[in-house]
Amino acid sequence: MSYHNLRVEKREGIAYITINRPEKLNALNGETVAELEQAAIEVKNDAAVRAVIITGQGEKAFVAGADINELARQTPGDGAQTAQRGQRIFAMLENLGKPVIAAINGFALGGGCELALACTVRIASTNAKLGQPEIKLGIIPGYGGTQRLPRLVGKGIAQELLLSGKHISAEEAYRIGLVNRVVPPAELMATAESMAREFISHSPVTLRYCIEAVNKGLEMTLEEGCYLEATLFGLVCASEDMREGTQAFIDKRKPEFKGK
Repeated sequence: MSYHNLRVEKREGIAYITINRPEKLNALNGETVAELEQAAIEVKNDAAVRAVIITGQGEKAFVAGADINELARQTPGDGAQTAQRGQRIFAMLENLGKPVIAAINGFALGGGCELALACTVRIASTNAKLGQPEIKLGIIPGYGGTQRLPRLVGKGIAQELLLSGKHISAEEAYRIGLVNRVVPPAELMATAESMAREFISHSPVTLRYCIEAVNKGLEMTLEEGCYLEATLFGLVCASEDMREGTQAFIDKRKPEFKGK
């Protein structure tokens, strides 16, 4: 697959998706969003890929937001279609069935923050700045920010960030639960890779079902979520990986999961 605004590399079970528009602080224009969709399809369908790391080229920005030149020309109809398209693609990443780690290097604003929110976990460098500043442009987030942010940090904190449009530091993002870890810039990718390797040491089947249980369960009542969990637990019990994992524990050896 050929990409103009992304780099997609695969090494040892990990796919690296890098937003590669450093001259624009990796802003998301229409072409880049379309390429993200193709990259998501590519890594989802590649059985050799067990985890994904998304980052931005350079140290200044993960993704600094949308391309304002494109945004300024949106009509009401265009705006709705653009938002729906971005929401669909980010939902694809969120529900990839494989862990997706955001390695946030610098600005993660607007669509960049929304991209990070759609990832399974988020690691930020100490120089990262996060926020949803859309309100300062007379618009609101369109790629899921008004929905994922309150689910992650709570309604009150999300409303404050959305209505003020302010940027927050990596340390503040960690304090409110927006990111999982904060590390020095030089350690960002190594930390993301270490986390990815930890994840992929486990069964691909259980990783997929855990992600599904959490993502779908958040939209359900507790009773409905527990029913979903029980259903997925039953499916796991039908897998070869479950037999291998439990037998390996009994045999006191490392399991060899096949993803079946």
